[in-house]
Amino acid sequence: MNENQYSFNHVNMESLIETDPRLASLPAVYYEFRRAVQAQDIDFEEVEQIILKDSHLIIRLLKIVNSAFYSFSSKIETISHAISVIGTEQLGYLVLSTAIMDKFSGIPQDVIDMDSYWRHSIACGLVSKKLAEYKGESNSEKYFMFGMLHDIGRLIMCMNIPKRNLEVLNRSNSDNRAVFLIEREELGFDHAQLGGALLRKWKLPKIHQEVVAFHHDPSGALLFPSEVAHCHLADIIANTLKLGCSGESAIVPEIDEHAWAMARPPQSISMAVIQDEVEEVFEETARVFLSH
Repeated sequence: MNENQYSFNHVNMESLIETDPRLASLPAVYYEFRRAVQAQDIDFEEVEQIILKDSHLIIRLLKIVNSAFYSFSSKIETISHAISVIGTEQLGYLVLSTAIMDKFSGIPQDVIDMDSYWRHSIACGLVSKKLAEYKGESNSEKYFMFGMLHDIGRLIMCMNIPKRNLEVLNRSNSDNRAVFLIEREELGFDHAQLGGALLRKWKLPKIHQEVVAFHHDPSGALLFPSEVAHCHLADIIANTLKLGCSGESAIVPEIDEHAWAMARPPQSISMAVIQDEVEEVFEETARVFLSH
């Protein structure tokens, strides 16, 4: 893609996605897996066989389910065992996260530090998962997935308009204003909206589309305001903890008051408690997700 076509004024958001063949779709294994688990009568053997086609995916999934992320008392040796223990929906989140991490593995280090980017995303996911657990949510892995996805629009900018992306970051630092506000002025959209557009193209569930698109603007969420609020708050807490960096400036956005009211932890849970609980599992979780 020729970045010069975007060198003046606003950028056509949709063209950043539609004209890049690298963003056409997720790996086929994810869609095969989703089709199999959404069948009226799930064939668990078929689900297992889909994963077994990809040796890299097998290794990554087994590392994750045997890590501090789940903290099972006994080792899980096979994919069929993993399915029986954590279920197909939870396994699907891990398949999706692995597919997306692989999709963006080729971005040059001088454009963005990908390890640091994913560490921030993992930290955001872990905080979001903790906030959900404090609220008694039964499917907290879903909230972890929100964190993994929330800044994916930043990667599209790094791939296709790296110079404009750097200009926005520099202005954010010089103006001492949140980067998403500068993006809206300079580009006509922000990285959250761009990420949501990509997830629509990939036909991911609407809950993921809305959480990503509105994590900086939670009051605009119409379908899943609670989930968006959790991601909004988790992102700010993860930035405050400085566990990785998604390539944004050091300016932490302000917390939306309505989102805080919806997602805040119980009064007995302090920021120190959240930090301790996240840091307890962060390094091992980051290591297994980032292992190649």
